[in-house]
Amino acid sequence: MNGGDGGDVAAAPAGPPPPLDWKFSQVFGERTAGEEVQEVDIISAIEFDKSGDHLATGDRGGRVVLFERTDKKENGGNRKDLEKTDYSISRHPEFRYKTEFQSHEPEFDYLKSLEIEEKINKIRWCQTANGALFLLSTNDKTIKFWKVQEKKIKKIADMSMEPSKATGNGNVASPSVTSSTPKPQLANGGYTDKSYTSLSNELLFPPRGISSLRLPVVTSNETNLVARCRRVYAHAHDYHINSISNNSDGETFISADDLRINLWNLEISNQSFNIVDVKPANMEDLTEVITSAEFHPTHCHTLAYSSSKGSIRLIDLRQSALCDKHSKLFEEQEAPGTRSFFTEIIASISDIKFGRDGRYILSRDYMTLKLWDINMDSGPVSTFQVHEYLRPKLCDLYENDSIFDKFECCLSGDGQRVSTGSYRRQVQTPLRPRSLSSITRAVRRGGDSPGVDANGNSFDFTTKLLHLAWHPTENSIACAAANSLYMYYA
Repeated sequence: MNGGDGGDVAAAPAGPPPPLDWKFSQVFGERTAGEEVQEVDIISAIEFDKSGDHLATGDRGGRVVLFERTDKKENGGNRKDLEKTDYSISRHPEFRYKTEFQSHEPEFDYLKSLEIEEKINKIRWCQTANGALFLLSTNDKTIKFWKVQEKKIKKIADMSMEPSKATGNGNVASPSVTSSTPKPQLANGGYTDKSYTSLSNELLFPPRGISSLRLPVVTSNETNLVARCRRVYAHAHDYHINSISNNSDGETFISADDLRINLWNLEISNQSFNIVDVKPANMEDLTEVITSAEFHPTHCHTLAYSSSKGSIRLIDLRQSALCDKHSKLFEEQEAPGTRSFFTEIIASISDIKFGRDGRYILSRDYMTLKLWDINMDSGPVSTFQVHEYLRPKLCDLYENDSIFDKFECCLSGDGQRVSTGSYRRQVQTPLRPRSLSSITRAVRRGGDSPGVDANGNSFDFTTKLLHLAWHPTENSIACAAANSLYMYYA
């Protein structure tokens, strides 16, 4: 996968990357055998931030859960101290729970009589500022911009009041005040007893003051994480949002539904620009829909989107305001004689990802992973067969709707490896182009047993791994299976 225009003649040719020995690291939300999973607890989105120090997950209940890396803090220290050590620190990333907040609530569109689920479809991290974390989260219709920041909790300490003379409101009690004896009164509200018209002796301060009296002190030793919704981007999509992606300029992002892609400014929530519109004048002429969209990692004017026909279009925002025409089209020609009823269904691309340098695009359809070079639109440079063993079972998959499952994909930080999910809660990680020497790492730790067909082959389409993310700088993968988050490292 190393692309380039050539190098030093004397340099050794780049071979395939060495195989990785994957090991289990952590699990969050692991359930016991036979424990029922609540629908609202199923993880529906997962994303590392650019530094890899924070991880966010969203679930079908509309909640966003944040995790932070802890092993860096434990191995902290200045550079000089680390250089003096005669051993290398080689610990795998470890994360811990940081905080969670309710991002979306269930809504109802009264104009269309449509119930809007609170399920989180996508999460994207934004640039950090002043120690605060920023991220975008979206459900089917509404995008929200969140700020998560630590705030100090102020408490009053060093109260010197004696408990015997303190009441619930903090007032000093005395016999003259708390006495239940009726006060003798004169006309016009006067009193005969002069003790009621002046402070009692118990409340008089001595000439030199009270040595034990101290003023209250406000302390703020404890901190609390507070999530605040900064902006809400709503009423811009008629169809379900399937993608959001940040721009490299740090100011804009896109949101995509089945037929349109909108461009937003993070600071403006009441206006967006429609840059892609594939809706035909007559809906009966509709032949394909948008399935995923993502900005180029370094070029703020370039983005790519995939379709249900298995094609990827690269568009340039500098060409026109409405990008009706693509600058490049990536699609693989169908082999003659292979077309069937399921051809278009399994060709639909469920996810695309740019490599870190922007040279390659990774796409995932139901059967395969494909790696595309943006400089070569004649076909994919590599194809990884992921579900070829399921081809004889396509009829069964169609009947139970499993053929419409949308698996995500991801690339390693160095661009040398790719990964995707599969059934039986497996992670497929091809090691080199045009082969599938994968770890096929199963994360079935909850006691689920896969089904077995007549030939003894296991087919369990209910235990599937749809969402996963690769650490941006290290060989560590976070993957979600039902309500559990699994971490692996190599």
